[in-house]
Amino acid sequence: MANTPLMPKATAVWLVDNTSLTFDQIATFCSLHPLEVKAIADGENAQGIKGMDPISTGQLTRSELERAQEDPNHKLKLAAAKVVVPTLKRKGPRYTPLSKRQDRPNAILWLVRNHPELKDSQIIRLVGTTKNTIEAIRERTHWNSANLQPMDPVTLGLCTQIALDGEVTKAAKWAPAKPEPVEGEASEDTLRPAAETQSPGDASQAASESENISAEDVFANFSKSSEDDAEETGDDKS
Repeated sequence: MANTPLMPKATAVWLVDNTSLTFDQIATFCSLHPLEVKAIADGENAQGIKGMDPISTGQLTRSELERAQEDPNHKLKLAAAKVVVPTLKRKGPRYTPLSKRQDRPNAILWLVRNHPELKDSQIIRLVGTTKNTIEAIRERTHWNSANLQPMDPVTLGLCTQIALDGEVTKAAKWAPAKPEPVEGEASEDTLRPAAETQSPGDASQAASESENISAEDVFANFSKSSEDDAEETGDDKS
């Protein structure tokens, strides 16, 4: 809160006309020069200015005013404001501490590789860089491209995980939707039938080979393997 009333001269006019305060007390309270307050009392200054009551506006209490009138050495103090108006923060580029500015190129490279859907404006909000730097890192024309290593900006402390997730969510909403596959057509993520991947010659050859195989051929191989096992067992006993 400021140490002066909202309308210093109008307040000084009212205090000169309605109180017995000294010029020094009024000058200190209204941040004016004592000679300027004297000129107001003489009618040489602030002509046409209507006095403003600091008590009715809540800038001064009546007990404080009475105490100052009784003691000429007492300095008036502004009353505490009942409502605190927050100061608006000006929008500007994100500030990055000097100790972390050297890590920004690595963070930008990580964002470009892992989240290519992010716009340049989103990367600027996250790590506080410029569009030219992002373009240089993306095209590998940055002066230090050979030494850059992708590093998570959250780990580096350049942004929070909540901020990163929020920007990624926004980018996902802005991304164009993938076209849905037409009924009857297989998508790229599904396996195609064997009849489509194999040529007609391969299919007919496999069918003919399966027809030529009989049960005797299958059991012949089985009996042969059984005889070999028996011979090996006899050799071990001997």
